[in-house]
Parts: sequence; structure tokens; C-alpha cells
Amino acid sequence: MREFWVASGHHLTRLDGNGRMLVTDELILAWLARPEVMPPPEACAVERVLHARLTEAPRTPVGADDIAAMADPDARENWTFLITMRDALLSAGTIEEGYLALVRGGVRLPILFYGQLVQLILRNALDGCEDVRVLRAAEMFFRPQRGYVHDGALLLADEELVAEIEAEKHVSPLTAMLNGGVEELDVLGDDNGWTYWSRSDAHTMVLPFGSDPKARSAMAEAIARLVEHLLGHRVTVAPLTDAKAVDLRWYVGLDETGTAIGNALWNDRPPIAGSLVGLFALTFDDPSAVLPDVAGHPVYLLIGMGGDNVIRLKPQNLVTGLPIAGSMANGKLSAMAGRA
Repeated sequence: MREFWVASGHHLTRLDGNGRMLVTDELILAWLARPEVMPPPEACAVERVLHARLTEAPRTPVGADDIAAMADPDARENWTFLITMRDALLSAGTIEEGYLALVRGGVRLPILFYGQLVQLILRNALDGCEDVRVLRAAEMFFRPQRGYVHDGALLLADEELVAEIEAEKHVSPLTAMLNGGVEELDVLGDDNGWTYWSRSDAHTMVLPFGSDPKARSAMAEAIARLVEHLLGHRVTVAPLTDAKAVDLRWYVGLDETGTAIGNALWNDRPPIAGSLVGLFALTFDDPSAVLPDVAGHPVYLLIGMGGDNVIRLKPQNLVTGLPIAGSMANGKLSAMAGRA
């Protein structure tokens, strides 16, 4: 079995009988080693002592008073986030259940922390996947993508990497989008897909989202695998190229722009600024799994790109927005006709 996304920390976890990831001391230690948490040389004694104590015993209880005694406000904030996440995961028992509890509880954590959890969950959900297009498409869930146009088609490159390239070249984002700006990066295709395995953690491959139907099908597969693994429902997801016949009985925007576009269409308002770059139809294999009003009808998933040409997906919208029967969260959403 080939390895990928080593930085996710998947190799530091263990699986329970249901294939979900247990929180291990090794994984907590990896989080403690992150630069946001590792005490700098000027850190106060309280922060250094707490870090050392947790390094010895990663599950040591940490109270609000322990964090409040730290001198640096940034350190207090980072430690609050870390302990909140750690305690939620430990209480839930698995990474997956902990993530669901955090999202459904509306717990405020930095995008970085949620992104780490989503990557870890996807790494588990996609374990054994041999289709590198699916793996590259799944990166969209935890790493923002910069869109740029080449030969009239939309290509997606890792936003953080593109920003580094722009800084090195001293070019503007507009120039980078129009003239390529990332021409030294490889566009994922049949001839170079094999190289993904050795560079998955570098995020250096461009996804031809607008020109390669296989890329959109790969995104559909990544969505289906995430929903099944995280929510326990088998679904079929199909990419669409035409929105004319779409009946938005229920829809979920997978990002802020996609949600705004869906809301505008639902309310018969003029389209907002931004582009619809991805449209998918999701159907539950078991019709009884969804709310009665949606049974037999697809749920439409929308991906949009705003004026900054960056796509920032919100995988939590799948958790809170799908019309799953018996879900308290979706019971609240049912009166909103699917406006996630």
C-alpha cells in the first residue's frame, strides 16, 4: 500500500473496530511540536513548564487557569485552541467523532486546526486509493486553491505555493493568473500521475479542473468517500456540466461563493460576483436516509470562486447541510430549504 500525505500524521494513529482513528499520545506530541505551540526562547516559564509537562504526559488535564497564567496573549490563544481540540477528540473517542462534535457544536477554532483534522480524516477515508486524481482533488478540502486560466480552461494550484512563487517573482496575483505564473509546476495528467506519490506533501501538482473530465469525476469520488466515511451513508456523486435543468430542492454550497450563488438562484436574484466552477449531484443510496421532502431527489453541491480567484472549501458544510433524516442539525435546516 502506497503512502501519501505523511504530514497528516495518519501513521501516528491507530484504528478502532469501525476503522476510525483513535487519538494517540504520538499524535498529540506531533501537535505539540508545531511552531504555533512550541514555546519560543522568549516564552514565559508557565508556558515552558506546561509544554514540558505535556511532552511527558500528553493527556495531562489542562485548566483555564493554567493557560491564563501565560504572559503572551498569542500563546494563550494558541494553547486554548489546542487544548480545546485535544479535549474534544479525547472525549469523543476518535478523530472522526471529535471533528463532528466540534463542527456540530460550532466550536471556534482556526482554519489551520480544522484543516489538519480534515486532512487526517480524508487520509483515513482514502487509505488504499490508487487514483492520484482523487487524492489531488481531495486536497481542495483542506488547502485553498488558486484558480488561473490557461487556454480557456480553469486550472487549480495550491494557494500557499502560488503565493510563495509570486513573492519570489515579485508579480501580482492578476499577472500570475493571466500569464500562468506557475508555469514551472506540473499539470496532473496520465503521463506524470505516478510522480504524485513522492510529492503529495509538497502540493506541487496543478489540477486541470476545467479541462479534464477525469478531474471533476475525481472530485465527485472524493466527496462520496468523505461523506461515507464521516457520516456513515453511502452516496453517489456525479459531476454536472449544465445547470439549466437543475431543481434546487436542496443544495449545499461547499464554499462561501458557492453558497451565495445557490442562495441567489433559490431566491431568483441576479447572480452575485463570483463564478460557479463546480456543480455536483449527490444521491443517497438509501432513500430513507434523507428527509422526506428530499427523498428521490438529488442534493446539489456548488463550488464557487470569488473575485480573488481562490477557492476555499468548507467541508463542514457537508456535515451541517446534508438533509439526513433524524439529524438535529438538518432538522433546523429543513425550514431553510437547503440553504447551507
